[in-house]
Amino acid sequence: MSTNNKEDQTRSPIRKVLDVCGIIILISVLGYYGNRTIQSYLGQQAIDQTGLEIRSLVQALEVAKSSNKLVLVDMSAIWCPSCRKLDQQVFSDEQVKTQLDQEFVYARIEYESPEGKTFMQNYQVTGFPTLLILNASGEKLVQLPINYEPLAFLKTLEQVLETIHHFKAINP
Repeated sequence: MSTNNKEDQTRSPIRKVLDVCGIIILISVLGYYGNRTIQSYLGQQAIDQTGLEIRSLVQALEVAKSSNKLVLVDMSAIWCPSCRKLDQQVFSDEQVKTQLDQEFVYARIEYESPEGKTFMQNYQVTGFPTLLILNASGEKLVQLPINYEPLAFLKTLEQVLETIHHFKAINP
């Protein structure tokens, strides 16, 4: 009986440490997934508030070919706070939406989708949000700087369009 008591006493501190570690790991995992769920929910709300039609890259390229427009690809992650900020401050702006509708076909690619992984490899995208302008054949023309000010974003779009139209004029 006395040897069992000694074993119980020596295992007890180790067992306590393991119990505490298990609780810390459990809280960490629950915190991570809880935060990610909340961030994803907020991200979906921001996407919905833009009012933009969400297309895959394949769909956007088809529309671009038939409408003679460029494709603006938004590589994002639904749980990404910076992506959400871009949706809320830029893509929800009426002037930005009007410009996108007139000159571009908008495609949103979700980072964690199979399309996202392929897109990242094909276009050497390393993070998000990433905004690319593609021609109707899917060739990358330019990567846009990330800007959270709608007027500055519009100015960048206008400069890109001027450059592309100028290039087309001298290289028909």
